[in-house]
Amino acid sequence: MSELKNDLFLKALRGEQVQRPPVWMMRQAGRYLPEYLKLKAKYDFFTRCETPELACEITLQPIDIIGPDAAIIFSDILVIPQALGVKVLMEEGRGPLLPDTISTQADIDKLQVEGAAERLDYVCKAISLCKQELNGRVPLIGFAGAPFTILCYMVEGKGSKTFDKAKQFCFTEPALAAQLLQKITTATIEYLKAQVKAGADCVQIFDSWSGMLAPADFDAYSLPYLKQISDALISMCPVILFPKGSWYALQQLSETSCSGIGIDWTVPAIYAREQTPGKTLQGNFDPAKLLTDPQTITKEVNKMIDAFGVHRYIANLGHGILPNVPVDNAKAFVDAVKNYPN
Repeated sequence: MSELKNDLFLKALRGEQVQRPPVWMMRQAGRYLPEYLKLKAKYDFFTRCETPELACEITLQPIDIIGPDAAIIFSDILVIPQALGVKVLMEEGRGPLLPDTISTQADIDKLQVEGAAERLDYVCKAISLCKQELNGRVPLIGFAGAPFTILCYMVEGKGSKTFDKAKQFCFTEPALAAQLLQKITTATIEYLKAQVKAGADCVQIFDSWSGMLAPADFDAYSLPYLKQISDALISMCPVILFPKGSWYALQQLSETSCSGIGIDWTVPAIYAREQTPGKTLQGNFDPAKLLTDPQTITKEVNKMIDAFGVHRYIANLGHGILPNVPVDNAKAFVDAVKNYPN
């Protein structure tokens, strides 16, 4: 492996002194880039994910075009249900569909945890290829969906604004929910370990729907599994936890072994800092602000970094970049962080 020429991202996670914060954007590899849309027109979603050469090309596109301080492997959180033996369909414009939902003990018993990581070897091959192609330019982030978020899709069968069916399952069948969450967790740990062995420099856990939970329910259905994953990986690489919307859990998250905590745009910097002593924070620019103009973006980025401070901070969005963001505006965001203070 080549020595890293730009290790700003890893320095921030280790709490080392830096001249400016590192910057990358969630979903930076993908839907807002014309180069990605050309590949999307030629290959379906899972072909793009499962072909290491394509996943590598997509991962590297934003590094060449907008210049962030870290790459994130192009994949999807729903490869875990697939590896467990659950069918996942991705319909353009409609999002994911899991026709065979989980609702009974028999459904859970059928899940194939053993060998799940091996069935996702194509992701690890893409990671190895990316490391080779990056040649030390920037670190590479691996990732997985958090167990609660994966449960939401496996029980609900599709995306939802409220995930009522998934929550009903947790509340009415807590023992089954715990079994399902543990199976997802076990498979995810093995999968992430394989990503690190393939070359990932850091892993991030996306709990996209944990903000649907009340604090006590977060403690039951999300936190223990995030903690398990962090504890299993932290000796291998830095771990970032991103439970979107769970602002109420920042203090508890800061007591876990993780290196960094991602926050969305609803959390003020001063509150986040008070709740997370000794942790690196990542976020929390509202992606919709990238729909303004480069001057406004630069001004807002400066305000954001002023609020968080340069130390133990990674500039990022508070969620994934929107498909209709102009590439020049995405680049303005990255450049504003690189040129801070300006």
